[in-house]
Amino acid sequence: MGFAAMRAVRLPSFQAVRAAIVASLRHGDATLDSTARSLKISSRTLQRHLGRMGTSHSEILAEVRLNIACHLLVDSRKPLSDIAKFLGYSNASSFSRTFVRLMKIQPVIYRQQQLVRKGKSGMSAQKTWRD
Repeated sequence: MGFAAMRAVRLPSFQAVRAAIVASLRHGDATLDSTARSLKISSRTLQRHLGRMGTSHSEILAEVRLNIACHLLVDSRKPLSDIAKFLGYSNASSFSRTFVRLMKIQPVIYRQQQLVRKGKSGMSAQKTWRD
């Protein structure tokens, strides 16, 4: 295929890539290939595009997983094993190790601390409302 025969490819924004990764996580297939497929570009094109943006599929996936994990730990009563499975980890200990590496705190402790903070902010809001 000659250079003149190549067609222009519309490259997705960072937000579009992130949204595609979130969607692929919901379907249990958060791979580079599935993300590229959903964005209708080749895996290699997606890799190059993300590289030019200074990131990678695995970095965005890690950030998305961490954000969802933090949300689920605080706003749900799901056990760690369910959160790990939802996020595509092989087991709860694999999820916990990754969470500790990124957040420097165990997920169970993070959940307890956030729930205490949430409770205190709720208490102070109620106290202010009553005063």
